[in-house]
Amino acid sequence: MAETDTYDVVVIGAGPAGENAAGRCARGGLRTAVVESELVGGECSYWGCIPSKVLIRPGDVLAAARRVPGAAAAVTGAIDVAAALARRNDATSGWDDSGMVPWLNEHHVDLLRGSGQLTGPRRVAVTGPDGSVRSLTATRAVVIATGSRAAIPPIPGLDAVEPWDNRGITAADHVPRRLLVLGGGAIGAEMAQAFRRLGSAQVTVVEAAPRLLTREEPFAGEQVAAAFESEGIKVIVGMGMTSVERTADGAVSATLADGSTVDGDEILVAVGRRPATTDLGMETVGLEAGKSITVDDRLRVTGVDGDWLYAVGDCNGRSLLTHVGKYQARIAGDVILGKDARDRVSSDIVPRVTFTDPQVCAVGLTESQARERDIDVRTLSVGTGSVSGAYVSGVGIDGTSFLVVDERRRVLVGATFTGPDVADLLHSATVAIAGQVTLDDLWHAVPSFPTVSEVWLRLLEQYGL
Repeated sequence: MAETDTYDVVVIGAGPAGENAAGRCARGGLRTAVVESELVGGECSYWGCIPSKVLIRPGDVLAAARRVPGAAAAVTGAIDVAAALARRNDATSGWDDSGMVPWLNEHHVDLLRGSGQLTGPRRVAVTGPDGSVRSLTATRAVVIATGSRAAIPPIPGLDAVEPWDNRGITAADHVPRRLLVLGGGAIGAEMAQAFRRLGSAQVTVVEAAPRLLTREEPFAGEQVAAAFESEGIKVIVGMGMTSVERTADGAVSATLADGSTVDGDEILVAVGRRPATTDLGMETVGLEAGKSITVDDRLRVTGVDGDWLYAVGDCNGRSLLTHVGKYQARIAGDVILGKDARDRVSSDIVPRVTFTDPQVCAVGLTESQARERDIDVRTLSVGTGSVSGAYVSGVGIDGTSFLVVDERRRVLVGATFTGPDVADLLHSATVAIAGQVTLDDLWHAVPSFPTVSEVWLRLLEQYGL
């Protein structure tokens, strides 16, 4: 017999978005439960943002030292791979979430282990690891926060070679001598460079689109590709993969659209994500399983009567980034608590960083996106390495600092910064765009000398201020 309980709010998924939604509701005085079938903390904590950045860090530190005369001479030997992997294990707590659960307890959120499925309006069934079923009723809201999973394209032979996805590569127990990477987006680019620096002798990136990082300004992907080539990473763009097989010696051999082949010992598939919305009982409330869940600006699921169902994070397809999912969760929590809150970020003000070297940091619209919206666009561009702060940081601090201006309103609608360690430039642009700060007011935000943020002064001078 199923056990039945009643909560004000039931959240399905305890990743960053789900945790934040649950915590926000509980702090507002609502009795809240969160359902999780894997690890509290979700994809980002165990197979995404955290372990990937830990694996990237050793190579970044050495590259930064090599750019500094005097320090470069002290860089000898190779990265200690065992220590790097051990640090990754520590960062993920050995894929154990016992250190994450106390946060839920402190915020008075009940954790229910198992798989959650909708069984009708405001009703959720939780199937526990032992097969027992607990039926929940949510008097106020159900929040879906189930995230996304790696998409595996239907390339003949690909499934059979047991490819790595983001989980496979961030949890890898070795660095392969040869690594094939299918996909030149953020995950593929970051891991290609990280594993080359960790010791892979041969890394090949295959991207069907004309360039890497196709969602960013064209110069960004071009600069990353040039950096990859200088580090011995082979980049193949504009070329699809038609078949994959394991050879008799255990290697992976991939055939490309032009008939050529590329080989590796492992293959990483990083061609995108799909919403984790299968097996959620979506059909019981009139929705289609396996699709992104469409929401309005209050994160309420459209097509469902009663304003009781919400979706936050990757599963709604608005912006597949951890920080945006957490933001959406806070908005949804406020709406559930009766506040007048709306998502203002997910369509126009999304900040994102690709942690390659050079880093690619962007927020808002690209130039082409702005023009598609018939915005009166003017662009500004200066070399990231053109300021004194870059010079004192080392030799070869290159890159581009680029702004997209709405001329009619004299405000920024987009910004991109490329170069080593430029991620911290991004938040100032995010504040300027979110706050609709005019360029005339930005002129009075004086950058400290000598920092790389002085590129802001150069950009505004280029505008004519």
